[in-house]
Amino acid sequence: MSIVEDSESHDGHHLPATEDWPRGFGEASWWPFITAVGAAGIYVGVALWVLGMGEDALVGPTVGPAAIAGSVLLLLIGMYGWLYHAFVADFWRRGTATRSSSALRFGMLLFLGSEIATFGAGFVYYFFIRAGTWPPQELPHLLGSLVIINTAILIASSVTLHFAHVYLRRGNRKRFIRLLGLTLALGIVFIAGQAYEYYAFIVGEGFSITEGAFGSAFYGLTGLHGAHVTLGAILLGIVYARGLSGQYSAERHTSVSTVSMYWHFVDAVWIFLVVTLYVGAAV
Repeated sequence: MSIVEDSESHDGHHLPATEDWPRGFGEASWWPFITAVGAAGIYVGVALWVLGMGEDALVGPTVGPAAIAGSVLLLLIGMYGWLYHAFVADFWRRGTATRSSSALRFGMLLFLGSEIATFGAGFVYYFFIRAGTWPPQELPHLLGSLVIINTAILIASSVTLHFAHVYLRRGNRKRFIRLLGLTLALGIVFIAGQAYEYYAFIVGEGFSITEGAFGSAFYGLTGLHGAHVTLGAILLGIVYARGLSGQYSAERHTSVSTVSMYWHFVDAVWIFLVVTLYVGAAV
């Protein structure tokens, strides 16, 4: 019996995404690979964008933005395929077995471990430049009312999501839907607030990613976090749509649990970012 046949016959459960890979390769999928290529392409696009600036540009000024746009599109396509086959197609009409539920939560923990390494690399770069002459250049006023309000909004979204999950496990779907919708709204407001902050820094104060080592560290870390919050908002939107369709119950909430883990993680990273970049830059 092949690996695929064995996986399909195990407890009568067909794990996600077998149809996306040649037979004989087991429970694997192309979608994570496509997603990773899209994510890596964003970094390459940013590098090309920087190389295309100035009089001695190495590439054309439109190469970087075009690479970023294409990579973002590829990332979104990969995420759609991955999420659809892993969380929607196979589990839309039925619950998740206890073993599969635990495996998905463990998979999310492993994913968050890789995310810690990703953000850790960015913080290592920041602490490296922080150990030298400080400040490396004149810094804008970072710790304003906007970042304080944005931080409060993100923390509040974690609280509302926590209680949404609590009410779902108690069987109160009405409050679950309301609090989940509020969480999604708060996440969107946070993203809009960060976009406005970028506009204020770049247009109002002339502080951009090309403004020395601190500029690259600031926009690199906050931009990476903003991308993660955007992804989290997309995941919350999927969960919210499924919740409106009656897809969750007190016994069936695996994707709610995994998305909650991800959202609380990006909230914790933001607090560390505020303490390190916004508050710490002035110390």
